[in-house]
Amino acid sequence: MRPARLSAGDTVALVAPSGPVPQDLLDAALPVLGDWGVKVRVGTGVRAAGQSYLSAPDKARAAEFTEAWLDPEVRCVLAARGGYGTQRMIDLVDWAALRAAGPKVLAGSSDVTALHRAVHTHLDLATLLSPMPASVLFDEPAAEHLRRTLFEPDHARVLRAREPDVVVPGRALGVLVGGNLSLLASGVGTAEQGSARGGIVLLEDVTESPYRIDRMVTQLLRSGWFEGVRGVVLGSWAACGDPAEVRELLAERLSPLGVPVLSGFGFGHVAGSPTLPLGVSASLDTELGTLTLDSPALD
Repeated sequence: MRPARLSAGDTVALVAPSGPVPQDLLDAALPVLGDWGVKVRVGTGVRAAGQSYLSAPDKARAAEFTEAWLDPEVRCVLAARGGYGTQRMIDLVDWAALRAAGPKVLAGSSDVTALHRAVHTHLDLATLLSPMPASVLFDEPAAEHLRRTLFEPDHARVLRAREPDVVVPGRALGVLVGGNLSLLASGVGTAEQGSARGGIVLLEDVTESPYRIDRMVTQLLRSGWFEGVRGVVLGSWAACGDPAEVRELLAERLSPLGVPVLSGFGFGHVAGSPTLPLGVSASLDTELGTLTLDSPALD
């Protein structure tokens, strides 16, 4: 099910389900969100000093997310930043209450991949794999594409690879799934593990050595997560070592799947990252270097 698109005057709730939020980056981003014509509600955890690598205790982060979703005025729940911590709060969320509250937009990326999986599993909702405001990567192109996806999704249906690199040529049709590789791999064996069956997988990561990327992809392969996949689209691998080495190992591990694989799409931990929906059907064309959504990301 696709949540409704936003309109001027709607309320967006900023939450911190993972790490502490850099206040200078948040303060710089708030005027950008305000220019979209929305009311921005900043969660208490977003302004909290944080504890080590978490923005707040698990129960507090789960409560902040739950309260934002249950607020009838809130139309979109946007993660301020990633880091680590969403996995620790998932079991503390009252998913039955969230389902009863009706569909809303969840947007974010990186560590929020675990929350995307949970929303898909428990609420059966499409979500947005998007740049986050309190990040140095939330530049003008990234912010504008997120805005367009939220407010004018009909004009954000064709996504083009930044530097298309065809690993395995072909075309594919499937539902977009995936996100951050390390979160997908660490979700194996959980209720939110999900599957790539019938899907076009989006993969990206940051600051992971090539051997660690190899290990995580291998874990997903051996667990059966990739069974029935229809295509793979690779995003950014920032600070992951030699790009040529990363490309070679991903080609080695993914080519045997026998499906189209396109690298160099340019989403993830990189400036100007586009927003991609998860849970929406799309067509992959490696020759054109495009992902074309069958329907807008939001209703």
